[in-house]
Amino acid sequence: MVPLEGYREYPPEEMTARARAFAAEVSRRRTVRTFSSRPVPRAVVDACIRAAGSAPSGANHQPWHFVVVAEGETKRRIREAAEKEERAFYGGRAPEEWLQALAHLGTDAEKPYLERAPYLIAIFAESYGLDEEGHRRKNYYVTESVGIATGILITALHHAGLATLTHTPSPMGFLSEVLGRPPNERPFLLLVCGYPEADTRVPDIHRKPLEEIRSWVG
Repeated sequence: MVPLEGYREYPPEEMTARARAFAAEVSRRRTVRTFSSRPVPRAVVDACIRAAGSAPSGANHQPWHFVVVAEGETKRRIREAAEKEERAFYGGRAPEEWLQALAHLGTDAEKPYLERAPYLIAIFAESYGLDEEGHRRKNYYVTESVGIATGILITALHHAGLATLTHTPSPMGFLSEVLGRPPNERPFLLLVCGYPEADTRVPDIHRKPLEEIRSWVG
């Protein structure tokens, strides 16, 4: 064990102000589906991934890997494979109830942003790790750990001034093939990242009020 370093405590008034300011900032975050092709400094994305890598994880095994795709041909291959799965989804794989739930978002099988956005961040979850001798090491709470890291990444990118879109075509095995990932990793999520187009429009949706998502006991 080592001493706790970096922790900062604030007076209650400042703590409340900071919490409310942060809530207001993240409340501005919106998923977008029209991205500009404007370049984004790689250092920004690296810093955000570094933040994601600080997430808590089961036994501190950090069972995640982030592949940032900037190369056009690879993005094209990902788009083609994703749209193939999406056409199957919208064309009969998805239950009608699910399609009705998506209708107000205006989504369909076409995903041009997978090529237009400057970066795609493919997030992989490690089912197990490997030690220096190649022996398997069990990972714990993999889905929970990678989910937390992904949430931090989305928030960090928003904080930096970028827009994101979480894309989860099902199945996503093509990502492992296109990106050449090892068999101990499974695709978790594809995060589209960049600036929104100047004329971007988003669905008119509303978040649940605090009273619907929070309960106090005691």
